[in-house]
Formats: sequence, structure tokens, C-alpha cells
Amino acid sequence: MSITYDRKTPHRFDVVGSYLRPEYLKEARKNYKAGKISEEELHKVEDEAITDLIHKQKEAGLGVLTDGEFRRETWHLDFMWAFEGVGHQPTTTGLPFAGEDAMIDDTYLTGKLGYKHHPFVDHFKFVQSFEDDKTVAKQTILAPAQFLEQFEMPFALENTLKYYDNLDDFHEDVIKVYRAFINELYAAGCRNLQLDDCSWGLLVDPRGPQFFNTDQAGLDKIKQEFLDINNAVIDNQPSDLTITTHVCRGNFHSTYAASGGYDDVASFLFEKENVDAYFLEFDDARSGGFEPLKYVSGDKKVVLGLVTTKSPLLEKKEDIIARIHEASKYVPLDRLYLSPQCGFASCEIGNKLTEHEQWKKIQLVKLVAQEVWG
Repeated sequence: MSITYDRKTPHRFDVVGSYLRPEYLKEARKNYKAGKISEEELHKVEDEAITDLIHKQKEAGLGVLTDGEFRRETWHLDFMWAFEGVGHQPTTTGLPFAGEDAMIDDTYLTGKLGYKHHPFVDHFKFVQSFEDDKTVAKQTILAPAQFLEQFEMPFALENTLKYYDNLDDFHEDVIKVYRAFINELYAAGCRNLQLDDCSWGLLVDPRGPQFFNTDQAGLDKIKQEFLDINNAVIDNQPSDLTITTHVCRGNFHSTYAASGGYDDVASFLFEKENVDAYFLEFDDARSGGFEPLKYVSGDKKVVLGLVTTKSPLLEKKEDIIARIHEASKYVPLDRLYLSPQCGFASCEIGNKLTEHEQWKKIQLVKLVAQEVWG
């Protein structure tokens, strides 16, 4: 591999973060919930699975290491649960995805937000211990905008207002706990942080007004709120902390939650959000075309998610290369990168492909990157 690896993300050949959990890890979590094994025993199994995963990432030639999100039930909720003032319980209704409901825990406020030591810092330090001169660890968390969305959507707003007289105060507390977490993570040595953000995906969907119970003017106000809270967190960070964001339209058991191109959010998200790079879903027609990339400002980078994680069907190398060159009409080739379109397992259940098929997808990304940039 002639592509240079450095200590900052993204790399030309990159990943979003999550991987399919091995069956023995799923079984261990099930046994823990049933009271058959202790928390310590579960952590031992997690450590074993993550160690094996990291070896596989290195063997695949990846320069960016993650724990595959193996210690989480979902890509986003576990992060929230570690804050004071957040509760959860098993859902009875689930969240609607295309053809299937995501039966993930209902998550809600139980009081004002507060910060204490966050377990994700320890998760990061475990991965960091495997770094070498060709690899660097990155940490993935949900974006502040996604945090707002969780507690301000119509189904959650009434409960949130039990604890906050106004949403401005809630926003201030969200910013405080994020800054506290990132300060602790940075002190532990993290220099690559990815903010995962599906909130923009709901905004571009034709059903956006229905999702948020508002009109177009209301949606524009929400876009500004999402932009403002993300930047309030991003702009407060050390200059040597690379912050990227991943934007998609939902990923649960190979299904999706929303559809629509980036056109309606590009002037907010691409032009004004102060991240270093975007990991963007572009694996099928639901994501629209590349033209909104013309709004990407400054020297920000774009990671094209052109290889789907939702299907075992392997894309053709020539087709991916052609799409990269099409995108280069809007963002110069030297600021373009490549990854799968999303994680392979945003929740424990994972997407509908095998681990073997997962690694074939990653190898395809590597081969394309070598040919285009190598």
C-alpha cells in the first residue's frame, strides 16, 4: 500500500466505525442481561473480541482503528446513557425504519444533564493501546445535533420540558456535557473524533415536516439549531484534535429511516459546519447526486461512502472509480477519500451480510483507493 498513513483522519482508505459482532460476543451480552455472567466476565469477552477485530483491521491494511462499537448496544444510545439525567427502558413500539421497526430502548431525560467519568474514555484507551507506527485510534460518538433530536422530537419534547423551563437552557447543558467529555477524551490521548449524525438525514426527507411537526420555516430553524450546537462544541476544541462527521439516513438491520439528497441542508452542513471532514452516504439513489458538494467550504475533506454496508452484493471497482471522478467535479480529487457508506452494525443485530462479506467490502475500498490515489 503506497498511500501514506498519518496520525490524522480521514485516511484515503477509511471506515465509519462499526463492525459485525461475532456470535460469541452476542451470546455473552445475552447471558449478562440474563444474570448468567458478571459484568467483569462480559468485559473479558469484549476485550477478546475487540483484540481480534483490531488484528483483522491491521491485516486488512487499515490505518484507522476502532473497537467496532462492540461494547455498545447501539451506535448512539449508550453514549447518552452514561450522562447524569438520562434514563432508558425496553421499547414497546420501536422506531420506524423501511419495512422494520428498530426495537431499541426508549431513551429520555430523568433530570437535568450532568457529567461524570464516561466509559467511552476507557473504551478509547483500550483501542489506543494497539496503535503502532502505521495505525491510529479514532473514537466515534453521536453528534450534539443528534442528541438534541433525541430529546426534542415531538414524541420526547413534553418530557424534556419537565426538567427545563426553556430549550436554550437544555442546549447549554448539552454543550457543557459534550465539552466535558471531549476534554476527558483529549486528556486520554484522543486526537481523532468522529461525530455521527443522522439528524440531517431526517431533515432532507420529504416527510421532514411530519417528523418534526412543523413547516418549512420551522425546518430551517431546526437546521440552524443543529448547526449552532455542533459548532458550539467543535469550535471550543484544541487545534490538534481532528473532528470529522458521518452523515447518513439511518442504518438498522440493512434498512433505512429516511431518503433524500443533501441539497436542502448543503448550505448549512457543508458550508458552515466547522468539521475537518465529512463521511457521506452515497451508496444508492436515496442519497441524491454529488452536486451539493459544491457547498463544501475551505479545505474540508469529503469521504465518499460509495460501498454499501446494507447488502452483501459487491460493487464493481470500475463503477466506484467512475463515481469518484464524478464527485471530483465539485471537490478536488486530493480532498476526496473513500469508505463504506456506513458502519456494518449500528446496533448489535448487525446488517444482513456475513463477516466474510464485510471484509470483502473493505478490501474493495482498499483496492479502489490504491488505484485512484496510490
